[in-house]
Amino acid sequence: MTWVKICGITSEAARDAAVHGGADAVGFVLAPESPRQVTVDRAADLMRDVPISCFIVTVDLTPAEALSFAEATGADGIQSHGLHATEVAAEAVEAGYLSLHPVVVSKKGLETDLRTIPAQSIPLFDTSVQGLHGGTGITFNWSLLDSPGRPFVLAGGLGVDNIAEAIATVRPFGVDASSRLETSPGVKDPATISAFITKAKAI
Repeated sequence: MTWVKICGITSEAARDAAVHGGADAVGFVLAPESPRQVTVDRAADLMRDVPISCFIVTVDLTPAEALSFAEATGADGIQSHGLHATEVAAEAVEAGYLSLHPVVVSKKGLETDLRTIPAQSIPLFDTSVQGLHGGTGITFNWSLLDSPGRPFVLAGGLGVDNIAEAIATVRPFGVDASSRLETSPGVKDPATISAFITKAKAI
């Protein structure tokens, strides 16, 4: 059964829809430039007593900064984008956190050598869009992921309408969705979250 993460959670309603719908993880974006950004204190409140894995999503933080935020929020895992991502992943794993390592995929293929990613950190493949770190709502050419050689999470433009095809085509360990589960940037629709998880778990 496919592992499912719902990212960009900003409200109790969205969090509860993910939990009750059967998601395996939720993500909370701490990057200030994101329309899905929540503060460290707000993330901590939303994570409290959540029975599934909680990830903080950061951009350009140093390992020390990322680990500090993970501790402050009570997160189980770290998904670090941009500068220092590989260093953050390595130190997160060493500190006992779950780790998702974003890898952007352009029209030419993967933009990161998977051999540089710590073995216990799971690559998260997402669409390459200049100036953005996830949440693009745009898919990439899934055929570029032919035999990556390790478990991975698929992201990038996943929604209720294409998740079944995505899983059947790519056969990922997990999937991660955000922007296409929203009624407006940063505002998740609980019904759409539930429908997405149901379809993803059915494959």
